[in-house]
Amino acid sequence: MQVVTVFILNAKKIQTLIFLLFIVIFSEKALSQSSFKALSTPEKKWVMLHPFKANKAQGITVAVQQVVDSLKRSGTIGSDNNGGSLDAFKHSFWMASLALEIGRKQALKLGYAHEEGNYLDFQKHRQEDAILPDSVSSVMDLKNNESGVSLVEKYEIISKDQVINKILEALAAGKLTIIKKDQNGNFVDCSGSVISKLEWAGRWNIPKCIVQSFYH
Repeated sequence: MQVVTVFILNAKKIQTLIFLLFIVIFSEKALSQSSFKALSTPEKKWVMLHPFKANKAQGITVAVQQVVDSLKRSGTIGSDNNGGSLDAFKHSFWMASLALEIGRKQALKLGYAHEEGNYLDFQKHRQEDAILPDSVSSVMDLKNNESGVSLVEKYEIISKDQVINKILEALAAGKLTIIKKDQNGNFVDCSGSVISKLEWAGRWNIPKCIVQSFYH
């Protein structure tokens, strides 16, 4: 009886391993292998659970980055991709675009997985876009993710240009969030004091200050 039980347990383990292996292989095929390997562990988990949606998400992410790069070149909302208006637009537009294609719930889950990945990168001293992640930047991103999804949730059909305009309008109206800086581009706390880069270097909890996106 004991031998049979052990055999059944081992068979279940083997089935589980085969299933997981299939998911990993299928996920890597849904994305390119290089794209899959570049993802953080939380993002890979999301991809493995949603391989078909992951394929759509990859295409959307590339298209969003192209729009962000175009805006940066034009200077329409500045070029600050580290806590500034461009950064806020990027996350809101990314989430809005994802929500329209894969649904609100999965879009936000992917956004959350991305931020979890940023925390793991911080722990390993890995940078994102040449910048070490921190807690306030992560909170800002999550807030803008929510805003982006909310801006399009009532629409079944809406063009990309309309989504872009809605995000830009929200940005101008202060409905998105950015991180407070002085006129020289230095991060400041909520009292307006410049945050010492040397003192706070390599820390996760930095006393940056989140403000509405129309802040100047």
